[in-house]
Amino acid sequence: MTATDRPAALGIDFGTTHSVVALAGAAGTAKLVPFGNRGAVFRSALCFWQDEAARGGLAVEAGPWAIDEYLDDPQNSRFLQSFKSVAASASFETASVFDRRYRFEELGRTFLDRLVAHGDGRLDAPRPERIIVGRPVEYAGARPDPALARTRYDAMFAELGQAVHYVYEPLGAAFSYAARLTHAATILVADFGGGTSDFSVVRVAAPGAARRCEPLGHAGIGIAGDRFDYRIVDRLVLPMLGKGGQYRSFGKTLEVPRSYYADFADWSRLALMRNRRTLDELAKLAKAAVDPAAIGRMIAVIENELGYTLYDAVGACKRALSMAESAPFRFHGGGVDIEAVVTRGEFEGWIAEDLERIAATVDRALAASGVPADAIDRVFLTGGSSLVPAVRAIFDARFGSDRIATGDELTAIAHGLALIGQEEDVAAWAA
Repeated sequence: MTATDRPAALGIDFGTTHSVVALAGAAGTAKLVPFGNRGAVFRSALCFWQDEAARGGLAVEAGPWAIDEYLDDPQNSRFLQSFKSVAASASFETASVFDRRYRFEELGRTFLDRLVAHGDGRLDAPRPERIIVGRPVEYAGARPDPALARTRYDAMFAELGQAVHYVYEPLGAAFSYAARLTHAATILVADFGGGTSDFSVVRVAAPGAARRCEPLGHAGIGIAGDRFDYRIVDRLVLPMLGKGGQYRSFGKTLEVPRSYYADFADWSRLALMRNRRTLDELAKLAKAAVDPAAIGRMIAVIENELGYTLYDAVGACKRALSMAESAPFRFHGGGVDIEAVVTRGEFEGWIAEDLERIAATVDRALAASGVPADAIDRVFLTGGSSLVPAVRAIFDARFGSDRIATGDELTAIAHGLALIGQEEDVAAWAA
């Protein structure tokens, strides 16, 4: 790429589960960046392995290539996924990878470096003057610290060497959807990612207006696809690993600490449990447990680096339930053998509390915008969890199925962020 064909803007949707990049083209257009023959959706994952030939003795890959490396040698790899979820967590300091510790921004820069390398030269310098990065309306985590997340994002994206503008992710999706419209409309955009569900109400002017989109109000919550995964793991897997069990200590019988299971069922933390301190604690706990074999199975899953295998099994079941009334759940490894059939009704019961909180957040977005539900002309659903029937039902009930639009579930945000980068007043969109 030369200075003469430098794109106007680069849009980056750094997602919990997937990341997508788009380059602005001619006015009002943007194109997704493909990564080799793997398409435009780049898995937000890292895989480290020891290699004497690599710098520092530690090699790393990202995206689908990280999955390839992990599957090639799981036990001698460290596979990290959903690490965006800890961006706003003050309790997260470093991730232990073999004998090294990585701060969030170091993981992020490593991820970006590999993403750029797989862009087949499309992301090499000279880069556009404007880089637009999506951010959630509300970060994931129990007590998210947005100022901390901003500091970490700044350090991560400084790798790109350009000034970065942060824009709420659903606004990116709104811009993308607005490009399809041939008339004025008030729209609600619902973006369901891996870690957060975010909502924006936007007024879209008719084509040719000086300002095509005007944001009216936003709301978000740290509940999305990963939380739904947690519910499946909690119901089907954790009971076999000793959750709810007991151990003996100084003549007393106590419940096995639940914190281990909270970490195990969180994709961003499961891989981090493979450290000597945690494994020593679990080994000591197994000796005192009423059911030591159950704790032993948890240790085996962690030691054998089976987190991705478990994630894959959970995801396959969840996706199947979006299309059928029942689906199999199969997981085998580390002494855990599960063959179960899950009905859609069971799954919806497990996530009922999460759905209620998501629905309440939709209402907060409407209240923040001052727009009642009956004044919303169109609802645009994006993100992988928008395909869950129970999620879709929230919007069918409030707005009617005839007002619902879908499409480009994984790519709309990046596409719209690149379009926002073409706006003269891009700073007005910054979150």
